[in-house]
Amino acid sequence: MRSPSRGCPAATPWSTWPERTSSTLSEAYYRPSQTAEYDEDSPGGDFDFFSKLVAKWEAAARLPGNSTRQVVVRSGVVLGRGGGAIGHMLLPFRLGLGGPIGSGHQFFPWIHIGDLAGIVAYALEADHVQGILNGVAPASTTTNAEFAQALGTALGRPAFIPLPSIVVQAIFGRERAIMLLEGQKVVPRRTLAAGYQYSFPELGAALKEVVA
Repeated sequence: MRSPSRGCPAATPWSTWPERTSSTLSEAYYRPSQTAEYDEDSPGGDFDFFSKLVAKWEAAARLPGNSTRQVVVRSGVVLGRGGGAIGHMLLPFRLGLGGPIGSGHQFFPWIHIGDLAGIVAYALEADHVQGILNGVAPASTTTNAEFAQALGTALGRPAFIPLPSIVVQAIFGRERAIMLLEGQKVVPRRTLAAGYQYSFPELGAALKEVVA
């Protein structure tokens, strides 16, 4: 099994027949857009460094032939305690200095870490699951501004001070900042069709659990 995405959990595959599960980044694979909607069959992986890197990760994880059941989970921004994007955001939000990143209009594909691990485990155990799964929450219309407001509400703090793009680049670095400043509307169509039941389908409940 390969797990090339930064900060995303993985699991060791087990089965009575061969299988492979890997994880990549949905917000890197699909082209940023404020109008397009992307599901697992949408094109991508061919427009910048990160998208091409994800495409190469997925190609490297693919085994030839049909004897091995293979699943790739493309994760959104993972919400969990003690690190990741939330780890950088908590201090300013707790101080009442949080707010939208950049324009705030960009879509923000997210997933609770428990659901990302749950999708990986479900894919390993369910023999009918194969191919690409978008590891994002069903609330795919969330914008960054709405995310900021929800995080402020979860912390009991105001969240109206925007974080300028230049500051985002200074904190996260140019390449990581692109993923926060340019978003995509990513939907987990195949993940839902496969039968996975989300524990945290709504942003408010997910953030309350993370910051509790």
